[in-house]
Amino acid sequence: METTQQSSTKKEILQHLMKGTQSTALELAESLEISPQAIRRHLKDLQGEGLITYKLATTGMGRPQHIYELTTQGRNCFPHSYDQFAVSFLDTFAETMGYDQLSQVLHKQWQRKAMHYRQLLGTGSVQERMAHLVELRKAEGYMAEWYPNEQVETKKSKSKSDSTLENVEGYILVEHNCAISNVAESFPSICNLELEMFAAVLPDCTVERTHWIVNGEHRCGYLITRK
Repeated sequence: METTQQSSTKKEILQHLMKGTQSTALELAESLEISPQAIRRHLKDLQGEGLITYKLATTGMGRPQHIYELTTQGRNCFPHSYDQFAVSFLDTFAETMGYDQLSQVLHKQWQRKAMHYRQLLGTGSVQERMAHLVELRKAEGYMAEWYPNEQVETKKSKSKSDSTLENVEGYILVEHNCAISNVAESFPSICNLELEMFAAVLPDCTVERTHWIVNGEHRCGYLITRK
């Protein structure tokens, strides 16, 4: 019973933030008629789940207040039809303008996204850029993570016998969900454009796909190695 009540309270908090955009813990406590201590426990849980975030705001001479709001992931908890609209729009575009024209438009869109990422990532080390890239993907609704991969198989020629394990600077990028899964299922070429986008974002690296949700696997994975 207690777990059900906690779940219901968290849902009410998310709904309140969805309607009101931002709120303090005291405002939430008063609106939902719950003690401030209980509200703060729920807020801590929701923040740990990545559904809400906060910013500090100073009013008058008092201590800075925590202003809570939904993250992209939190907003995605509520029903929406954005992806269905996107698929329908792309279908209509392809029927009207042709698939070649659609491919050109999609390619241009991913080029723009790659340029935007590169501007945000800057010119730090591969490791620093990887960490920043994962944070950007998380903000867009991807459950992303990365970790070092010290040994990767490298091929010195086309012969399979020449494949060796070497210590090179390598990383694994994993996305456990796809924020555009419905679109990708209808237009799998988007995934190839995403692969090209990662390669453009990290021009000093080689990017290879290791896992693919569209193929029925439970995650999308990429092997990223320094050239």
